[in-house]
Amino acid sequence: MSENVRTYTAEHVGDEEETESSDEELRCPECSGQLATDTEHGETVCVDCGLVVEEDEIDRGPEWRAFDSKEKDNKSRVGAPTTNMMHDKGLSTNIGWQDKDAYGKSLSSRQREKMQRLRTWNERFRTRDSKERNLKQALGEIDRMASALGLPDNVRETASVIYRRALDEDLLPGRSIEGVSTSSLYAAARQAGTPRSLDEIAAVSRVEKDEIARTYRYVVRELKLEIQPADPESYVPRFASDLGLSDEAERRARSLLDTAKSQGIHSGKSPVGLAAAAVYAASLLVNEKVTQSEVSDVANISEVTIRNRYHELLEAEDGVALS
Repeated sequence: MSENVRTYTAEHVGDEEETESSDEELRCPECSGQLATDTEHGETVCVDCGLVVEEDEIDRGPEWRAFDSKEKDNKSRVGAPTTNMMHDKGLSTNIGWQDKDAYGKSLSSRQREKMQRLRTWNERFRTRDSKERNLKQALGEIDRMASALGLPDNVRETASVIYRRALDEDLLPGRSIEGVSTSSLYAAARQAGTPRSLDEIAAVSRVEKDEIARTYRYVVRELKLEIQPADPESYVPRFASDLGLSDEAERRARSLLDTAKSQGIHSGKSPVGLAAAAVYAASLLVNEKVTQSEVSDVANISEVTIRNRYHELLEAEDGVALS
């Protein structure tokens, strides 16, 4: 028997507990003989009597062959994964802006006009109603702000999901698209443990800080999002990195914040202010001095807040050391 023929043996039948109907499907209806699949001709035939049981079968496998896993990966052809960061989840067709064919040759003027018309109609079909246009604008805003803030893809994905939920729950009437999208990004960043302060968010947003805070509270309440209070320690790595401090300074800042938590002095205070003060105090303790002005610029808070908080942190540290 040729290599293109696959025979159904007892192994393919399965356990004895299978029903009789499934067993009959693997047998010839004429002589109850074994069936074999001829992959070359796309037929299922009986090995004993030669009856063609099925023909014109569809081969759902690839048209190429691979002899090892590396070659299989190289030859595999798949599209980009679906993503919530695009209003159509990346499932629609994009027509490139280059007016060139598959060989890199420039298109004629008639063909360029045709491609331009196709792009226009393709764009119209991608955003067929007001909801999709709304979503497209909002996700573009989220991507722009996330890029400006240096937030990772998982935060952008989460923010896109939050905005989609707000749109489905009909929370947008009476509120701006920019306000809800900014609030979604702020909530997603806090959920992912990479928070940004309201001042940082407002700096890259097209809406005011008060509107962001108001919309954020509304979205969190209506969607019942579970968001823990921001941990001051989550700000420390970014501040230390921006200031060029060493790992030792970062560890010392974390230690100061742990002491502050154990003493309860962090309650009711801004986590950004505490983190900035801890970074400043740690830089002094490890002799890597930075100015309060530099820390203030990085954390986007006032120098007065840093002075007040870092004294409190050092007093709590001294109190623990003496005890």
